[in-house]
Amino acid sequence: MEFKQSLAQRIIIAFALMSALVAGAFAMGIVATVHLVEEKLISAGLGGDLQRLLLMDDVNDWNHRPEPDQLFYFSGGRGDFELPKDLRHLDPGFHEVFREQLSYHAMVEVVDGRRYVLLQDQSDFEERERILFAVVLVGFVLSLALAVFLGWVLARRVMAPVVRLARQVRHRDQLLGLAPPLAPDYAADEVGELAIAFDATLGRLRQALSRERLFTSDVSHELRTPLMVLATSCELLLENPGLDPRGRAQVERIARACEEMRELVQTFLMLARAQREDASMSPQLTLTQVANDLLGVWSGPIQDKGIQLIFEPGQPGDTRYNATFLHAVMGNLLRNALHYTEQGFIRLSLTTDGFVVEDSGVGIPEEKREAMFQPFVRGDEKRGEGLGLGLSLVQRICENQGWSVSLSTMAPNGCRFYVQLQPAKA
Repeated sequence: MEFKQSLAQRIIIAFALMSALVAGAFAMGIVATVHLVEEKLISAGLGGDLQRLLLMDDVNDWNHRPEPDQLFYFSGGRGDFELPKDLRHLDPGFHEVFREQLSYHAMVEVVDGRRYVLLQDQSDFEERERILFAVVLVGFVLSLALAVFLGWVLARRVMAPVVRLARQVRHRDQLLGLAPPLAPDYAADEVGELAIAFDATLGRLRQALSRERLFTSDVSHELRTPLMVLATSCELLLENPGLDPRGRAQVERIARACEEMRELVQTFLMLARAQREDASMSPQLTLTQVANDLLGVWSGPIQDKGIQLIFEPGQPGDTRYNATFLHAVMGNLLRNALHYTEQGFIRLSLTTDGFVVEDSGVGIPEEKREAMFQPFVRGDEKRGEGLGLGLSLVQRICENQGWSVSLSTMAPNGCRFYVQLQPAKA
């Protein structure tokens, strides 16, 4: 069985249940003991009163009266002493009798075939029982409330080091290489053991992040040189007047691929860096500037495919964003729209808080819609040579920058991606 409550709530519930169990057992024991003792005392008192009546009066002359709260009857008695029919079936011993909405304690004795019955009104006894029940109930409720309060106080004290440890582990600076260890701040108990385990795990994470940063830096450095050579070669080839149109188109395609590769390398390099100051090293551009840059890149391929490109500039404002990341997000969505649209339109709309990319393409199957932002997931497996990493990269960038991206379908077909932006990280 899996509990959904927090650990502090479980401690409070445990205190309350323990208090309810103990206080309930004590309450039931007190009530049962008092009831039994009082019943024994009343039984003994009634028995003694009945024996005194039998000894004080002659069998042939019953004129002794019982106590004011008692009634005395016997078989063959005269007047008020006549044994009523409702008492003739009682066996010898102590009984509880109800007569006309009143309750009595009764003691029955049989002597020489004659039945003697002494009744005593138990109204006082019932009143004492009600008072006892009320006192026990109030004590039970107070003990339960006290247990909840003590549980809450102790839960806060017990959970305080755990909460503090959780906050330290969640803090982003804890992954920095100079972050101090956690264990020295805690006692040598279970929380201390947990802090030691976190130190070990965070140490391995720091090492992994350090290796990743070194790897991405090395890859970025090594790839820039061949990409620069390719780009320069493409520029020289395009300056050759003897290049035929078909060859010129191929060289332009290679040049565009080189530029996309350069931007992709820069994007992955920035995503791999964890330091906050790295984001500010990237150029900052407005949404309109990035859209105009990408329209210049993608308008040609989109129009060459016979697709209508619609641009709605809107009023996005002058907020500046990380240019590398915004280029990557918008560019991947435009590339994705071009890849899966054969006819119709591709629309880029700027809004006050983001942008929208819509297309009239084949759309995305409903069963894959929620998984489209995962790596290696593609909308149509039979088309293209992509690996399904574009939307995954978009999702990673949005998470890194505090942006959000959502996907919806269009009627009768097509997709709509809405990216909501926030100001770039300081």
